[in-house]
Amino acid sequence: MSGPPSTRTRKTTPTRRTVRARKGEHQDETGTADEGRAAVRGAGPLRFLRTTLARIPLPLRGLRPRLLAAFVLVAMASALGTGLLAFREARTGVLQQSQDSVIHQFRTSVDAVAPYLTTAPRRSDLQSAVNQVLYANPSSGWRVMGTYGRLRAYAPSADFDEPSPALLRSVRERRAAVFQRVNIGGHPRLVVGMPVTYSSGEGTEPRLSGIVMYLEVPQNAEEAYVKAMVSGVERATLVALCLAVVLALLAASGVLRPVRALRGATRRMAAGHLDVRLAVTGSDELADLSRSFNETAAELERTVTELRRLEAQARRFVADVSHELRTPLAAMSAVTDVLDENALSTGGETGDALRLISEGTGRLSGLVNDLMEISRFDAGAVELNRDEIDLAESVQRTLASRGWQGQVETRLPGPGVLRARVDPRRLDVVTANLVGNALRHGVPPVWLTVGVREEGAGPAWAVIEVTDNGPGITDEAMPHVFDRFYKASTSRTRSESSGLGLAITAENVRLHGGRIRAANSPHGGAVFTVELPLRLDDTDTGVGVGGGVR
Repeated sequence: MSGPPSTRTRKTTPTRRTVRARKGEHQDETGTADEGRAAVRGAGPLRFLRTTLARIPLPLRGLRPRLLAAFVLVAMASALGTGLLAFREARTGVLQQSQDSVIHQFRTSVDAVAPYLTTAPRRSDLQSAVNQVLYANPSSGWRVMGTYGRLRAYAPSADFDEPSPALLRSVRERRAAVFQRVNIGGHPRLVVGMPVTYSSGEGTEPRLSGIVMYLEVPQNAEEAYVKAMVSGVERATLVALCLAVVLALLAASGVLRPVRALRGATRRMAAGHLDVRLAVTGSDELADLSRSFNETAAELERTVTELRRLEAQARRFVADVSHELRTPLAAMSAVTDVLDENALSTGGETGDALRLISEGTGRLSGLVNDLMEISRFDAGAVELNRDEIDLAESVQRTLASRGWQGQVETRLPGPGVLRARVDPRRLDVVTANLVGNALRHGVPPVWLTVGVREEGAGPAWAVIEVTDNGPGITDEAMPHVFDRFYKASTSRTRSESSGLGLAITAENVRLHGGRIRAANSPHGGAVFTVELPLRLDDTDTGVGVGGGVR
């Protein structure tokens, strides 16, 4: 470079560009003084977000936790989003302002010494230039390096970290001040490379002189400011979360109040209080739900009331009809007794007719008696008159009174071994119905077994078991064995059975606090098992079916 200084001036070009490079194991940011924008860095907010999300229990159960979680998540997202945006803008503004100020001061200092540099400066010229740049900014903590080819000059000392290859390449190729933010030893620093250019006059493009000035400036103040902003964002987020929790609890309370009322109403309705209703306030979805519940409850109450009325009428009708039939049936029974005596000596069709009338009258009388018994069970007017008896003796008496000793094989305990407090008449009905059912619908031999079964520390049970050798009970009929008027086969609609025997048996067993079940034996045939408690602390008075002691 030649010519008088008046015709040629050396200066730095204000054009700025951005480059990115990696120095060692650090990720560096490079950019120009005007267009460089720093990406949001620092693990503080992200670490806080990850920690908060990790503490949320999943899966959440219940409406209150879900509402609370939704409010907290929305508040946290809003607070963090707003905080991060504010943090980004503030951080960018702080770094940009610091960067612009440093580059402006550096350019001013370099412009001041550039005219005094020769076209081929010596090391002493470079050292004098970097010293002047440093002395112009004595209190900024600057480190300055000047280069020309292989020449190096440092101020205040030679511990200037070598710029990254990307920064060196950018400075050599461009006529612009280039900056780069690096992390050295855990401390952020701003490195600026500024080439010295010269021009031959107005309108000519500046050319590189080969002289480059480098500046390294610590950014501890900016880092402290950024950390303060992160701390402020975290505190603001915590405040927002606390407010969100309070709002969520208030909202959940408002939403769950009608839900709790609905839950209580449904439980009362399940307990039989069909007159329960909900107070309807407002016009939202919960109010619509309350109105729908009230309409459903009203319709259910009307339907159940009507069904109960019809059921009561049917019971009353059966009881009245049975009661009214008792008197004429008693007279018919007396007549048939007389006719039975004459039927033995009367032959032909007349004898058959007399026997048919006698059998029909007997079945009708039994049906009326069963209907009367069922009516008493339905009305809760059944009396249980307990007495301590020998179960084996009671069973033998039942078989003997009906002439079944030769048709039933028994396994009974010895006399006086098994005694229980039961109603003798009702135990006779239970035994007779089970044995009679086995004789009618099963195949001999029929077995009747009486024994005891104990359940650990629980009460002992007297067990009466009746087994036949027939085809057993079909799977379709098994759930309905103890239903009223149920017959497993339609071909037996005109059999001696009324369809009420097993239903009455089950009611008598339950009246004693016992249990009854039906099953099929693995070897074929049906098995009916009755279990009666042996240690039942009660009185000799009867127990009503509807509850209470009678």
